[in-house]
Amino acid sequence: MLISQIKGANGEIIVAVREQGGAARSVKNAVSVYALAMEAADGGKSLASVIEAHGYGDAVDLEKAYAEGRFLPPITHPDAAHLHLTGTGLTHLGSAATRDSMHKKTTEAAEETLTDSMKMFKMGLENGKPKAGEKGVQPEWFYKGNGHGAAAPGAPLISPSFALDGGEEPEMAGIYVIAKDGSPFRIGFALSNEFSDHVTERINYLYLAHSKLRPASFGPEIRVGAAPEDIRGTSRIKRGDKVIFEKPFLSGEANMSHTFANLEYHHFKYGLFRAPGDVHVHMFGTATLSFADGVKTEEGDVFEIEVAEFGLALRNPLKVAAEEEIAVRQL
Repeated sequence: MLISQIKGANGEIIVAVREQGGAARSVKNAVSVYALAMEAADGGKSLASVIEAHGYGDAVDLEKAYAEGRFLPPITHPDAAHLHLTGTGLTHLGSAATRDSMHKKTTEAAEETLTDSMKMFKMGLENGKPKAGEKGVQPEWFYKGNGHGAAAPGAPLISPSFALDGGEEPEMAGIYVIAKDGSPFRIGFALSNEFSDHVTERINYLYLAHSKLRPASFGPEIRVGAAPEDIRGTSRIKRGDKVIFEKPFLSGEANMSHTFANLEYHHFKYGLFRAPGDVHVHMFGTATLSFADGVKTEEGDVFEIEVAEFGLALRNPLKVAAEEEIAVRQL
């Protein structure tokens, strides 16, 4: 099942549901995906059963809505500050062709010669997929912001004026709500663009936190349920009518050094992230970056990420914000 949200004629949210490759229909009396998910989480029901109980309404033309700029992020919170955008890196093995060489490089090198990044990657290779009942190694983790930084599919990803770079990171994101008893529930997975400033990060790894404080986009649709073991799609950048970058995008546990369950545990082990009613969009990392291939993005470039099993492609143009004068005043 694929679920999404679009703006109605009067500004209301229309929740659309479809099976992969099928036509979409609205869900009757659905205020939002968030409301449906909380109804399921708090009622001890599956999301599918809640949707079935609501019933289906009119057909929804998703392609038309996309072209008209009416898509919303596939989940929103009534208070944007209660939607958390977070992520983790150094979780993917890379393409099948480089997997063995990467493993050899990290296991044969002397420990003292490894960078912190390579040490973290090696830790994931060795203990990112623990046996049932065991806890694996914790990954790198970062904070991107809250719902105010969530860009809708089709909307611009705005790079601040002080940024040194604005580059895509095609990733899978887990979408979660926290039930009234503090239990985290996963709705499913969505495509995401974990937009980052790679030049700033490259200056010094301690600038990673700064480089990640950028908007992110996810959707347009959430694939309800577990993720496929092997996820294969494409990440590309269009400049005008030309494609200036295109590469395969791989994800899923077959292409990762961590399990999703291990990454989820190390996020939700913090009580801070189990506040009842909150929404979490947690991005799981990537091995495909145009920046690594020397691409320098420009305002107006369009990022496009697509994986057939996850519905419509995620597209966002790059926009650069005007410079702002920031000054703190004494009250």
